[in-house]
Amino acid sequence: MKPNNKQMRLLPFPVIQAAAAGDVEAINAVLKHYASYITKLSMLEHTDSYGETRSYVDVELRRRLETKLITKILTFRVD
Repeated sequence: MKPNNKQMRLLPFPVIQAAAAGDVEAINAVLKHYASYITKLSMLEHTDSYGETRSYVDVELRRRLETKLITKILTFRVD
């Protein structure tokens, strides 16, 4: 049976368990899974002196979101 799009987007439960237990590779897998979403949340717009609007990734904001995700992963309880 071929998984549908929603099933393909879910993280496997063992990865979540390992990340919550502090496994570095699993935490990196979670960060990779959410990388595009974090980047999207980190996008800001800037209008220059010519009136041109440009989008860019605020690197500091992206790092803060990644740090917050890691913090929440490590406090997540799988009971």
